[in-house]
Amino acid sequence: MKKNLFYYCGLLAATIPSQIVNAATPASASKKQATPDRPNIIFILADDLGFGDISCYGSQYIKTPNIDKLAETGTRFTQCYAGSGISSPSRCSLITGKNTGNTTIRDNMCTAGGLTGYKINTKGDTSIVRRANILPTDTTIATVLKAAGYKTCLVNKWHLDGYDPKASPIYRGFDEFHGWLISTVESNSPYYYPYNRFDNDKLIHIKENEHDKHVKHNTDISTDDAIDFIKRNKNNPFFLYLAYDAPHEPYIIDNTSWYDDESWDMNDKRYASLVTHMDAAIGRLLKALDKLKLRDNTLIIFASDNGAAIQAPLKLFNCNAGFRGRKAQLYEGGIRVPFIVNQPNKVPVQTLDNIIYFPDVMPTFAALTDSENTLPQGYNGINILPLFYGKESYEDGKPVNTDDRLLYWEFPGKQRAARKGDWKCVTIKKNAPLELYNLREDPTESNNLAEKYPEMVEEFDKAMRAARKPSPNWPLPDDDLK
Repeated sequence: MKKNLFYYCGLLAATIPSQIVNAATPASASKKQATPDRPNIIFILADDLGFGDISCYGSQYIKTPNIDKLAETGTRFTQCYAGSGISSPSRCSLITGKNTGNTTIRDNMCTAGGLTGYKINTKGDTSIVRRANILPTDTTIATVLKAAGYKTCLVNKWHLDGYDPKASPIYRGFDEFHGWLISTVESNSPYYYPYNRFDNDKLIHIKENEHDKHVKHNTDISTDDAIDFIKRNKNNPFFLYLAYDAPHEPYIIDNTSWYDDESWDMNDKRYASLVTHMDAAIGRLLKALDKLKLRDNTLIIFASDNGAAIQAPLKLFNCNAGFRGRKAQLYEGGIRVPFIVNQPNKVPVQTLDNIIYFPDVMPTFAALTDSENTLPQGYNGINILPLFYGKESYEDGKPVNTDDRLLYWEFPGKQRAARKGDWKCVTIKKNAPLELYNLREDPTESNNLAEKYPEMVEEFDKAMRAARKPSPNWPLPDDDLK
């Protein structure tokens, strides 16, 4: 493989001890306690949770009382979009503030560059695949918040390391990392009852789960790690990115007591139980915050990385709330996700239909922590912090209409989509014509208006091409990579 500048930058970053990276944060800044106006931040991300999988978004089957309470006492967004329809690019969009036309990672697998490794599917079959990883040149939310004096921690799923061990969270702005990396989980560690797990850059073993024993569920392990981080940093402002696995397949959980009386098959019971078990874990986290008297000084956000997957009980539970499509597709069912914001006495009780998406998170957190000067060039999101506090969104002293902008997604060479206002243009098949929908009148994307409004389709096409930059990891025939 031809090595470019990014490769050598990665080697350089990999040789820098984490202690030196951490020293970039002024000691005095890290000692400032969080306040209601400059709070701790906890971002909780579910994995493959559909828009309709929790009660406060319409589920009639799955019990989620703790997440519902966050919505009932905070702000619930009805038109939030993930960074992508699948895990790695969605998380890269979230963590870097860029859409998938500009991110380093644009799909789970790449077609050029990156590093190769082994992937094991649910049937046990092994294949060699190529993955890209987040680069030292990528500014992350953790980088921004660390510069603002926050202690930063990622618990559980990163999924931006590809097969490069030096692309783990502790080399991309996080002070701490407790979880798994792609190369570990794809080789020899069961998904929900893991034996191998990272503690920063050290691989540790969970003795209780050795020999494939089901003793400690990963949702509980992750919650324990999160609470432990909070306790150790109760006197510092902190950013905790808690990225659960639930309810990603394979649907493995031994405790299905919440749904044992239902007539569903076991796959359905386990899916619902993974969600309810995660909800109970979130309840335990909230109790820990209350006990430590940190609740008023902590902003909590709950979201999902994309829509529910094809393996989920989509019809039985209406996982994607009637929206067309699913995970790995750029129809609404693949990218519209729950987004709940909660902070007592600060975030009002409200339901908002403003159009927001994952690239907005980084500039919003920068505004919250007075660290806008550390934002990188070329991010695609906007500051939506005023929406959290029941005000209009402002930028540079002027009102900003969050709906009057182009939101863009792509799986390079396969799918692309954009939304502006009520209108969305999308195709999920390679070389297929663009489809056009008015989402206000047709949220299920049932009535393709492309033939009726060809001029609008052409405008979208031009805007979508302008919204992206070529990628060395997904080179397209018409890209100029020279």
